[in-house]
Order: sequence, then C-alpha cells, then structure tokens
Amino acid sequence: MASQPPCAPSAPEALDEGKETVSHLCKEQLPLVPSGDIELLSPKLPYAALVRAYGRFKLSIADARQSQLLPPFDPLKVDKGSLPPKKHPVPEKKFWGSQESLSKIPYQIMKGHGHIVSSCNFCVDDTRLLSGSYDCTVKLWDAVDGSVIRDFEPRPSAPVSECSVTADSKRVIAASYDKTVRAWDLETGRLLWKINHETFIASCKCSPDGKYVVSALDSERGICITDAENATTVSHIKNHHSRSLTACCFDPDSQKVASVSLDKSIKIWDITSQATLLTITKAHSSAISNCCFTSSGHFLCTSSWDKTLKIWNVHTGEFRNCGACVTLMKGHEGSVSSCHFARDTSFLVSGGFDRTVAIWDVGEGYRKLSLKGHSDWVTDVAISNNKKWVLSASKDRTMRLWNIEEIDQIPLVIKYKKALGSKVKECEVCDRPFSIYESDIFPETLTKCVFCRMDAKDLLAEASSSSREEDSLTRECGQATDD
Repeated sequence: MASQPPCAPSAPEALDEGKETVSHLCKEQLPLVPSGDIELLSPKLPYAALVRAYGRFKLSIADARQSQLLPPFDPLKVDKGSLPPKKHPVPEKKFWGSQESLSKIPYQIMKGHGHIVSSCNFCVDDTRLLSGSYDCTVKLWDAVDGSVIRDFEPRPSAPVSECSVTADSKRVIAASYDKTVRAWDLETGRLLWKINHETFIASCKCSPDGKYVVSALDSERGICITDAENATTVSHIKNHHSRSLTACCFDPDSQKVASVSLDKSIKIWDITSQATLLTITKAHSSAISNCCFTSSGHFLCTSSWDKTLKIWNVHTGEFRNCGACVTLMKGHEGSVSSCHFARDTSFLVSGGFDRTVAIWDVGEGYRKLSLKGHSDWVTDVAISNNKKWVLSASKDRTMRLWNIEEIDQIPLVIKYKKALGSKVKECEVCDRPFSIYESDIFPETLTKCVFCRMDAKDLLAEASSSSREEDSLTRECGQATDD
C-alpha cells in the first residue's frame, strides 16, 4: 500500500480545505444566484454535507498533488517510489511485474471473454493462443499484440469446458456443456464436424499425432476415443471410473490415455489392446483435477483438490514420494486446478484456486517461483514449446501471458536455489542439468538425473524378473531331463 505523500492534508486541514472548495465552487458555478443568498447558504450547510462534498472533490485535489510524485496507480506495479527526475522521463510500460519486488516477471493481460476462461493453449509455433470460455466461445489470439483474430463459428450453445489443438495446428477441438464436441479448421475457421453425446463432456484432448480425440464423459464415468478425421468412434468405455471424470490426456506416442476422476483414482487405457493397463486407487486424498504426461511418456503428473501435485511412474504405478519431490506438495494454498510439463520436462507449471501460477523445477521438485496477479481462480495453464512463455486462464475472465525467459536470473529464484544448498551437474544419459544437495547420501556418486535413475531402476527390476524366470525355466528343464 503506497504511503501518504508528505503534502497530503491532515483531517482538520482537509475539512477546512473542503469548506473553501465548496464555497469556491458555489460562487463559480452559481453566478445567477444573488450574492446575498450565497452568503446565507455557506454558514447553514450541515457539517455532514461539508464532509460529503469534500469527499467528492478531494480525489481530484489529492491526484493533482500526487501526480507529480507517484506513477499511475496499479496494484501490481513494483517499485512504487517516486519517478525519476523530469529530465529522464520513463515511458508507460505495457508489462508489469508481480507483487514481490524480487520476482519481476513481465506479463500481458489478454481481455476479450465475457465469462470464466476455462481453457488455454499455444499453437502455430507459439505465435497464436487458443482459449475456451463459459461465454460459449472459442477464440484464436495473436500472441504478440493480444488481439482476437477469430471467434470460431457456429458457437456452442453452452459453456466451453475445454479446447485443444492438434500438434500441427490444423484442427481445433472444443467440448461444451451442450453435450457436443466440435472440430474446426484453425486457418479458415470452418466447422469440420460435430459429435453429440448423451452426457456432459468434462474434458477433451487431441492426440499428439493428430489422429484421435479423447473425451471425458461425465455421468457415464467413461471416455470416448474418436477418429479426428471422420469423427467415427474408436472406443467408448463406460463406467471406467466409479465417479465423474475431471480430465484426460494422451501419452506422447498417442497410444495410451490417462484419465482422472472425482473418485481420486488414475487409470491408463491402451488403445491397441483395448484394455486398462494401470489403475491407481486413492492416488490423492481428494478429487484429482488434471493430469499430463512427460515427453518420454514414462511419468504422469496429477493435480488435486488436496492442494498437491504428484508425479507417477506409469509403468509401475509408483509415486515419487522420496527426495526433493515431496516439496511438490508445498506450493499452493488452495486446490490445484491444472498442470503442464515443459516439452523437455525441465519444469512444470501449475495453476490453483489460490489465484497463483506455480513454476516447479521438476528434477529437484521445488517451487522456483509463484506468479501472482489474477484476481480469481486460475483454471488452466500452458507452456510454449520454446519454454519462454507461460499462459494462464482464470475465472477473472482474462488470460495472462508471462515471459519467463529470464526466470533463472531473478533474485528470488537464485535465493531459493542457494537455500537448497545445491550444486548443478549434467546427466550422463540425457545431458539434462540436475542438482545435487548437501543432504544427499554420497552426492559425488550421482551422475544421472532423477528420471534416468528411475528408468534405470525399472530396467533393473525387469532384468531381475527376467532372470528369475530364466532360472525357473532352467530348473524345470533340468528336472525334466533327470526324469
């Protein structure tokens, strides 16, 4: 909160100033009234009326004085001290930082929706943005100037729950509470097809190869996988979960679908075998809101209303519950609504009902920074392919485009890193930088990042299992020979 400027009047002085202002205004604005009436009017004005009158004009007086000392008021503006001398004027900035002076992250506010923005995406090589909203629209934006390029028509007749775009940026898919899924051509805006379901659709995603669309069905508690080209049904699995689904997504190979639900469980469905490969029950202590795969497809991140995020090994169902990863459970003060991995899995972004966007270092599992500025729930987040931008959608009817290119040079991020007592090494397998900590056991022996270590552990387990099977077969063959 900005401190009061030295020239601001005290309460008694303000009241006297208010009387003078009212008297002056009366004389200036009522020239046709006899002067005698004006003299009689001023003494008879009640005290409360003078206070109210002063209240109406004091803002203009105060603003006039403060304009020489303070920059234009913005609740998110950092460094609210006095402006530099007039000989060095500072032009008005288009971008503002977050509330913390040590965590200045430039961002741009995108306004254009008339209701909750439920979904957001990057597309067309990060030059365009896609959004869906409860105002029943799906919009395409210019990422540079924040202007709306297109409203996709015909519009759904109910709120849009989620929108998605194919990896080649050719098709736009949107699910709506009018029980439909629509596909448009991104370049022309032409409607390609529309599918009607018998229930609400909570989520929809395009497969990375552009061949499929998966929809999470509400009352049917299942998923529907559709051919993206001709809109025919590939799989329709009912009662996949015991309660309504909240989200679903494809793995990078477009062969598996992860789904999460209000029943707190995670399921992995295989398209080829038409079977459930993995079920993790009681994955969280409350409803699971969203899920996303790493680029390798070996790990899945889930966000939950229990205020935490968890990273799972989809081959074993094991939760990374040791080491630095446990700090993923200490980043949001409210329910976590969404999560998204960077393309190289170097960091993770999440949005929450605490109105913040959290950026996590995946390898070490700590929160690098919390982006503040939205005035209501953050409903969805996305990361550009070049990892320079984070997009967030909110219940406050806006999107924010955050520039995180210089995040590692921010004083607050450096401070957090030093506090962990970490040293950076390069993984000998994937060449990804990772940190080791003073608290680690035999840190000098760590040569791989956490993901490669876990992959190696899985391979070792598989080799051990295979070895046991071979030993068993050898013993059986030996007994058969003896017989």
